[in-house]
Amino acid sequence: MASQSESAPTEAPALVDPQKLGTQPQTARGQRTRAALIAAARTVFERDGYVDSRLVDIAAEAKCSIGSFYTWFDSKDEVFAAVLHEAQSEMLHPGTGRMESVDDPVEIIGASNRAYFEAYRRNARLNQLLLQVAAVDPRFRQMRQARADAFVTRNARAIADLQRRGLADRKIDAKLAAMALSGMISRLAQDVFIGDYAPEPVDDLVEAATRMWTNALGLTTPELRAD
Repeated sequence: MASQSESAPTEAPALVDPQKLGTQPQTARGQRTRAALIAAARTVFERDGYVDSRLVDIAAEAKCSIGSFYTWFDSKDEVFAAVLHEAQSEMLHPGTGRMESVDDPVEIIGASNRAYFEAYRRNARLNQLLLQVAAVDPRFRQMRQARADAFVTRNARAIADLQRRGLADRKIDAKLAAMALSGMISRLAQDVFIGDYAPEPVDDLVEAATRMWTNALGLTTPELRAD
């Protein structure tokens, strides 16, 4: 398996097709109206859920007419795609793709976990919406799976590189380890930030998750060794 220095890093697919985000305005006024509709749509989606959200409520929240909505968007799923597009840079997992180029991969794992938990917390309601929509819309379900596959591939490459450098347990299957550890982080964030569990401080989540990552891979630093 090629290291990052030998091939381009695996990028996560975009949350939505950039060609299906409605009509793009050509005037400053149109840009303001469209931006207001996207912001209003996020508010309504997060408040009412995707299924129960109505276009008239989005238009009312944006303080514009339903006719103005249809000037820029054809449907609810189109404006939802625009909401996701606006937020996708915040929702992308930073991953561990930089492990190959640093001396302390444990530090990178910890930083990646922190970035992921903090971004998930900031976008918890939107992540919950994405789960809801993926359950009823195969297009979003396929997109989520493609993103998960990309993260697993990227993390598996990083783990394999650590193994080649003698920093991680070489008896572990890199792809299976990436699947297990990536899934663990994703489910932990989901349970803590949108589930029924009591919220945990991000610092505690980062410490626990990083210990589990490094222990599973056989990586240690003085700060992460068991007492």
